[in-house]
Amino acid sequence: MHPISFTVNGERQELCVPSSMTLLELIRDALHLTGTKEGCSIGECGACTVLLDGTPVTSCLVLAVEADGCELTTIEGEAHGGELSSLQQAFIEAGAVQCGFCTPGMILSARALLSRTDDPGEDEILEAIAGNLCRCTGYEAILEAVRIAARRRRPGEAGDA
Repeated sequence: MHPISFTVNGERQELCVPSSMTLLELIRDALHLTGTKEGCSIGECGACTVLLDGTPVTSCLVLAVEADGCELTTIEGEAHGGELSSLQQAFIEAGAVQCGFCTPGMILSARALLSRTDDPGEDEILEAIAGNLCRCTGYEAILEAVRIAARRRRPGEAGDA
């Protein structure tokens, strides 16, 4: 067992974890944050994407001990005070949420992109979500959701995307 301390969605955590525990297992089983989904378990689908120090990672491929000293953001950290973020709202408005399985990972990948740039081009959006697979939307609605959220971030636009 290894003692680790980290911050998840703004809340400090201290736990002892087995060396073989994945970050996905830590999130879902130890922290009971079930918005992060387990898909392929081999890092191919992106359903388990979270932000580790602001960088998207497939949590099924990261060991929990690697989160020691880090800032972890899951989809549960996206909304604030019971209110959806403007990025989450943009996904709804654009019809980018269908079955919803890929949505948490897509949103967090888009969040990382929007933290780097207020005006991403289509190629940048495609690159940001490249590790996240969706079987329902055909991606056009997802691209539109990110564009909506980006517009809301620009000076003179409303929102917190």
